[in-house]
Amino acid sequence: MFGFQGGESADTVAQKGCTKDAQQKWRFLTIFDCSSIKTEGQLCSMVKTRSGISEEQAKRDVDAWMMGKQF
Repeated sequence: MFGFQGGESADTVAQKGCTKDAQQKWRFLTIFDCSSIKTEGQLCSMVKTRSGISEEQAKRDVDAWMMGKQF
């Protein structure tokens, strides 16, 4: 989801994708977290778990954050 292809530096990936933007929105996301998130569902699940919010709220938050972004 965030553009990790393998063998790339975190800086390269951050430039390609929305990693930094996601980390600003959700401070708990690490570079490793972002490298492992491949789908919107995985991001929703991580946001839900780490934030302690409902699944529905996590989905709304992720949907709002994703609006206008290309992956």
